[in-house]
Amino acid sequence: MRKFTSLASSVCLFIVACCASIGVHSQKVTYDSNFTASLKQQALAIVAGKEKQVQEMVDMIFSYGELGFQEQMTSEYLTNVLSKNGFTIQKNIANIPTAWFATWGSGSPVIALGSDIDCIPKASQKPGVAYKDPIVEGAPGHGEGHNSGQAVIIYAALAMKELMQKNKISGTLVIWPGVAEELLGSKAWYIRDGYFKNIDACIFTHVSSDFASNYGDNGGNGMVSVKFSFLGDAAHAAGAPWRAKSALDAVELMDIGWNFKREHLKPTQRSHYVITEGGDQPNVVPSNASVWYYFRERTYEDIKSMYDAGIKIANGAAMMTDTKMNYQILGTAWPGHFNKSLAEAMYKNIKAVGMPQWTDADNQLARAVQKLLDAPKKDFNGKPIDGLRTTIDTIKGSVPFSMGGGSDDIADISWNVPTIVLWYPANIPGTKGHHWGDAIAMATPIAHKGSLAGAKATAMTLVDLFTNPSVLAGAKDYFNNVQTKDTHYIPFLGAQDPPPTYLNKETMEKYREKMKPFYYDPSKYKTYLEQLGIKYPTLEKNQTN
Repeated sequence: MRKFTSLASSVCLFIVACCASIGVHSQKVTYDSNFTASLKQQALAIVAGKEKQVQEMVDMIFSYGELGFQEQMTSEYLTNVLSKNGFTIQKNIANIPTAWFATWGSGSPVIALGSDIDCIPKASQKPGVAYKDPIVEGAPGHGEGHNSGQAVIIYAALAMKELMQKNKISGTLVIWPGVAEELLGSKAWYIRDGYFKNIDACIFTHVSSDFASNYGDNGGNGMVSVKFSFLGDAAHAAGAPWRAKSALDAVELMDIGWNFKREHLKPTQRSHYVITEGGDQPNVVPSNASVWYYFRERTYEDIKSMYDAGIKIANGAAMMTDTKMNYQILGTAWPGHFNKSLAEAMYKNIKAVGMPQWTDADNQLARAVQKLLDAPKKDFNGKPIDGLRTTIDTIKGSVPFSMGGGSDDIADISWNVPTIVLWYPANIPGTKGHHWGDAIAMATPIAHKGSLAGAKATAMTLVDLFTNPSVLAGAKDYFNNVQTKDTHYIPFLGAQDPPPTYLNKETMEKYREKMKPFYYDPSKYKTYLEQLGIKYPTLEKNQTN
């Protein structure tokens, strides 16, 4: 562990050095509620004045469409924006080439803001078009909406920076990207390597069709992502198959064993796999084969039990086939738990901002997409799915029970630092998730308006954190005396587990040159829709653009 203790110390020194270089005076000041309220109104005005920049950033990242660990253009673009605005950039954090921390300010509190930047395989799609129409056939695209979140946090942070400079407010802003979130491939590494050691609170943002921030156990599953690889011995599949040791047989036997194991797992589990390597051609017995599993459950103990069972079954498959087996963690996430004090502050600001004003065109696109994707009539909470959301729900605490579901590695940060997720309304209700249909709205006025609303609520919450000490005190009290009172974070990662930064490299190399001609050029076009020549909304294939 000496290596990582040293690394954590260097990170702390980096933040201190950054803070010392910025011309904001550290001083203990008591701010009254009128001052805080005034700053919030100023923050709203500043963010509103950045509407064009928000739109450009949302559209630019959409056009890059980069998969996890390969977010090169996205990270270069974002760090250039932040550097030009006075932030000090540290790159290659946690030995992930596309990961970075951007720091500005001086002293306490230290508030981190994060959002994901990666996209989905085979989700290339023209925005504003309510039928399948890829920009580049087979290429990746933002079928999750991660292109919209960095605009939320960056323009909120820049508004807060302006207010801090003007009013000589002490504090430090840290902006960071969720790299390879779809692989759950970065945030646990950030924690392991000490990057959040001196952070007081974290605001994370994620695209949604709602405008919300809740607290407690959100009902999601934690997860371990692991690749099992088998090494056998090749032979002529017809001439001498008895002389072979089939790695593919081992993979198939493992999968059979796991599928029998499912009967004896809790109904809250989710487990799924893909065979990533299965041989080269049928007449050669495969000497190498691999299968990639996601093991999901509601508690650390149950995730660990599934993970251990997977290893046992893999060892059994290796014994049956006389092959050798090894495994590697490719990603991990704890079940989520989020902070009450921070969520309550954010919720008040969400209510103050309100839902965006949707136009008839926005709702026409939404309803066309809902029809296209055969959306259900109601969501899981019983809310009707018909066009875009117009109301804000009440704030919610821990779910009493959950049958399980998706995972997000922001949870690893939430168990180490008081953390919330702001869900901002930049996509359409009723979509499938992880699908090209989820990309349709993500470079349209729907995404632009939703991201701007999210930036406003985030900026107002930053004002709370920097001027109202009771919010942060309440956050720390909840974290120490409620969230972590009986449950303590145990990482799945070991000290020597490397981030799998090789993932998606071949896919991006295949498509990047084909995608480059479609990168957004804001110097020539007002919007990405204009650059692509798309009439908004385009609802039918024969509609004239």
